[in-house]
Amino acid sequence: MPHVICPQPIHPDALALLRARPGVTVEILPDRTPATLAARIPEADALIVRTMVVDRAFLAMCPKLKILARHGVGYDIIDVPALTERRIPLTITPEANAVSVAEHALMMMLACMRKLTSYDANLRHFTWGAQPGQPSFELAGKTVLVVGFGRIGTRVARLCAAFNMRVLVRDPFLPKGTIRGAGYEPVDDLPAALAEADIVTLHCPSNADTRRMADAAFLNGMRRGAVLVNTARGTLVDEAALEAALRSGQIGAAGLDVFEEEPVTTPLPLLGAPNLICTPHVAASTQEGLRRMALDSAAAVLACFDGRLDPDVVVNREVLGRND
Repeated sequence: MPHVICPQPIHPDALALLRARPGVTVEILPDRTPATLAARIPEADALIVRTMVVDRAFLAMCPKLKILARHGVGYDIIDVPALTERRIPLTITPEANAVSVAEHALMMMLACMRKLTSYDANLRHFTWGAQPGQPSFELAGKTVLVVGFGRIGTRVARLCAAFNMRVLVRDPFLPKGTIRGAGYEPVDDLPAALAEADIVTLHCPSNADTRRMADAAFLNGMRRGAVLVNTARGTLVDEAALEAALRSGQIGAAGLDVFEEEPVTTPLPLLGAPNLICTPHVAASTQEGLRRMALDSAAAVLACFDGRLDPDVVVNREVLGRND
């Protein structure tokens, strides 16, 4: 009898989907203390995880595991090679959170350009009207550089175009004709594009090629006073360099939903920088997005039990057809 464990709660519609399958049992852990994990995780045939670190030590507690379903897209906190060695597929929810994250990125752009937090604070201190030291700007007519043209980046580009922005796209893994065909301008010369863009928004995975891509050289190469938005992974940005760029005015504002180390539990110098708007990695966490991620995770688990996993949702596809 397959047993599914969710170390953190997921949407009730997904739990209902799992429980509706004859023979499948589902368990939500009351907590994630070492004692609870050690007692319950060994019983899992499937795990649906949200923010847990899954390393070799964790997997050693999972002798029965047949699938690890990631409730989300990123998997930088999961030891994929360790899963692959044991022929355990790792699934993600590629489409489920794309709309939510794209909307959050656009919200960050608007909040930064219109000085939303500053004017909110002004009003609460009875300072009325536009202030000379807090100029705000329209998105219309501005140039945005979208770095990464995947499921989220493509949606961000469409939203920006709807605001009458000029959209530049940097993605060296896509043919330039694909980007042009979508109606945007492909970028070969990244430094030239950085110098031209009013807003740069990051939509890349975190890997050896992209970690700290937004370093001091990247930030200093941006147009002075431009806006940086990151709703992808915190490791894409050198936080010390961004703090310095915000304090010097080289970067006019930044909108961050992600940080290099999460959760943020200690004071970060970056958080004291001016013109920074930040949220605690919640871009994907709309009610709609959470429901879709949970349903897609549950569907992947059931598909695995049926032997019909969709390769499009599997990270380590080399294990397909071999897990037993």
